[in-house]
Amino acid sequence: MALHCVSSSRNVMGLCFVVLCVTLAQVQLASSVVLVGLKQHQQHKSYKKKPSIQVNQTTCNLFSGSWVYDDTYPVYQSSKCSIIDPQFNCQMFGRPDSDYLRYRWKPVNCELPRFSGLDFLVKMRGKSVMFVGDSLGRNQWESLICMISSATPNSPTQMIKGDPLSTYQFLDYGVSVSFFRAPYLVDIESVQGKRILKVDDISSNGNSWKNADVLVFNSGHWWSHKGDLQGWDYMEVGGALYQDMDRLVVFDRGMRTWSTWVEKNIDATRTRVFVQGISPTHYMPREWNAATRNCYGETVPLSGGTYPGPYPDQMKVLQAVITGMQIPTYLLDLTTLSQLRKDAHPAIYGNLTPEQKERPDRYSDCSHWCLPGLPDTWNQLFYTAMFF
Repeated sequence: MALHCVSSSRNVMGLCFVVLCVTLAQVQLASSVVLVGLKQHQQHKSYKKKPSIQVNQTTCNLFSGSWVYDDTYPVYQSSKCSIIDPQFNCQMFGRPDSDYLRYRWKPVNCELPRFSGLDFLVKMRGKSVMFVGDSLGRNQWESLICMISSATPNSPTQMIKGDPLSTYQFLDYGVSVSFFRAPYLVDIESVQGKRILKVDDISSNGNSWKNADVLVFNSGHWWSHKGDLQGWDYMEVGGALYQDMDRLVVFDRGMRTWSTWVEKNIDATRTRVFVQGISPTHYMPREWNAATRNCYGETVPLSGGTYPGPYPDQMKVLQAVITGMQIPTYLLDLTTLSQLRKDAHPAIYGNLTPEQKERPDRYSDCSHWCLPGLPDTWNQLFYTAMFF
């Protein structure tokens, strides 16, 4: 069933932008799915043998479980994967601890199959995977390339860098893994020097996604940015321009624009659609009952099973949008399991100046994730959802 898409205004805009005051009705957001309480086990044990259990996803909740210590991880070394961005390369930039690399995710009533880069390439031969979204999507994209490459170190590859599209090709297998930068998913246009966020329009960006065999979308963080981090000057909604509005409401509308595009343009018999859940941040230590300033200095996951802080409101929006879609869309529900990983952020171990590193209270990155690290688990879950 094709959903109706609201068309955005194409009228010529004058030099003078009229700021309109708006009062938007509160939208009803679907209740978040209450995940089963997780039982955390931080036992420093080695798991030398991996059970080769195929996951039955009808009986196994992949996203409810615990983090267990496993010294057979990580599956690759940062020094052997040159594509990792400096902002994610914690080991290269001097992170002194390494236990954060050795936790694996254990669902409550099953074992995840260990990721096999060779198996991924064989099963995806001649096909393409495209990550679409913001830097959290880029985090996962680079992780997947490193995980595959570590299994096929002598296989020829090619990297084609661009903006907004970059593609890494595994030439012997005809497999491409791409990243398309679109923080809002919907379009942004420049009109007389002003950036217009086209909340009801996704046609320009979407033209680049149609031919992928697997699409992994993410969005969320940029919708809440303000000040210097805000990526737009005006929003266009329903043909009118606004300087601002309720960010959760406009995120809901933007994601419904995205879902309408998917319904109209994706052939479910050819293309599989995934959505990355909202990746949590750890800037507020009171959320996990700590007296520190942020994620800096955190070296172990949270124990106790559940995250004491709030569940992101954006996840409630995302769940409501996906629930209403007709085309099969798989939610990689990584939010709760990632909330437990306060230890997995770069903090100051990125491309910072010495002066910035002296101010972890101000300059710590508690949004992105170290590589190797947590996004490798996201890709293990992605791999499981794809093939098991």
